[in-house]
Amino acid sequence: MTKKESYESRTEKFLLPLVEEHGFELVDVEYVKEAGSWYLRAYIDKEGGIAVDDCEVISRILSDWLDKEDFIDESYILEVSSPGLGRPLKKEKDFARSIGKDVDVRLYKALNKSKEYTGTLKAYDKESVTLQMEDGSDLVFQRAEIALIRLALDF
Repeated sequence: MTKKESYESRTEKFLLPLVEEHGFELVDVEYVKEAGSWYLRAYIDKEGGIAVDDCEVISRILSDWLDKEDFIDESYILEVSSPGLGRPLKKEKDFARSIGKDVDVRLYKALNKSKEYTGTLKAYDKESVTLQMEDGSDLVFQRAEIALIRLALDF
């Protein structure tokens, strides 16, 4: 397990019972480097959406725990937030919750001269994702070919 995976896993184990106790869902934990700074991010959600006060409650408890445990070597910025409307689908529960909803798929390499597709999530498994396209046809993508899949934003 890499240091990054270890940090994410340990943080997730602490957060799971905490967010459930508050009636939230833990969507994801990530430890990433952006523009020269490390970020430890926890994404939480609940029916009807997350408010700033919800994030603040979890952030304070998490921050105190992280200070006490002190297992992250680098300096980092802690963020607790909503995953947002166009959040990526990463985990099994993200896909299950999104069946029948419109999603955007971005591929690493072009397929039929396009890297981006939007359709209704029809099915998924460990290997593939199936979208029903606007014309009613099904398009199957191999998971290894997908750079990003997220809920489509409809304005």
